[in-house]
Amino acid sequence: MNTIRQGSILTVSIPNEWANITVEELFLTIWKLPKKLLHRWRMDHLVKLDGKLIDWRVPMSSGSRLSVPFFQPGPFGADPVYPAPSILYEDDHMIIANKPAGMKTHPNSDNETNTLLNGVCYHASLSGDTLPVRHVHRLDEGTSGAVLFAKHEAAYAVFSRLLEEKMIYRTYFAVVDGVIKRNSGIINQPIGKDRHHPTRRRVSPTGQNAVTHYKRIAVQDGRSLLECRLETGRTHQIRVHLASLGHPIVGDTLYGGSNSFDHPLLHAVKLTVPNPFTNDCIATEAPVPIILKKLFPQNYFN
Repeated sequence: MNTIRQGSILTVSIPNEWANITVEELFLTIWKLPKKLLHRWRMDHLVKLDGKLIDWRVPMSSGSRLSVPFFQPGPFGADPVYPAPSILYEDDHMIIANKPAGMKTHPNSDNETNTLLNGVCYHASLSGDTLPVRHVHRLDEGTSGAVLFAKHEAAYAVFSRLLEEKMIYRTYFAVVDGVIKRNSGIINQPIGKDRHHPTRRRVSPTGQNAVTHYKRIAVQDGRSLLECRLETGRTHQIRVHLASLGHPIVGDTLYGGSNSFDHPLLHAVKLTVPNPFTNDCIATEAPVPIILKKLFPQNYFN
């Protein structure tokens, strides 16, 4: 799809598959944008077709140029703080950044500035923009890998909805204690808070629905390398589910893992994100940490 950004406006050349639908249908049915945002755009006369204000209920033609005010200035999601992280992918609507283990995804208080969101906002600021960059999901502090950020208000709403609808696929590598006997499996166990611990979660019949798919990739020196795919995104989900099998993640002492390493060996390796704004699907991989390659040196990660 052909798009051009000019300042706060993205101009979209209407493709054949969108011909004869209205602006209103595009916004509400295809992109499913928040009604509050659309009301603001309508009242401020910010949407144009071929440079002119139009009735949103009039069908569009293939090749027409729709101008949408996606990039309205707004405060960053956190203070921009050097350095910028490794950026795995970026377009006008999203940033996918590689989070190192030991770094928080976002600040929890005003005096926290050494987080991935701070670095991503710094990266965004280098273009001269002041946009409401926000994280769409998060990784635990000890987990490394790919994290999705939205660059504007509409993108945050759309990607958050896609995550809720299980349209964004997240794949992890996990190293667990012991040898998992099954080649693959599905863990379908609800997860809730552990009332005996302030941060720990546990499998609980009264908890939220949680589903994790896993596949055994390799076994080495009494440890198993697993590929895990999240169907839901509960707090500590993979950590809780694997521990419930009797195979906690190596380094995850909160859930009974061995203390061989100072953080859980859990890495968000792949993120697949449909982008309705460009009619495309983005698949990004975060480089596998060196420690995983050392533990499993037989090219399992190719």
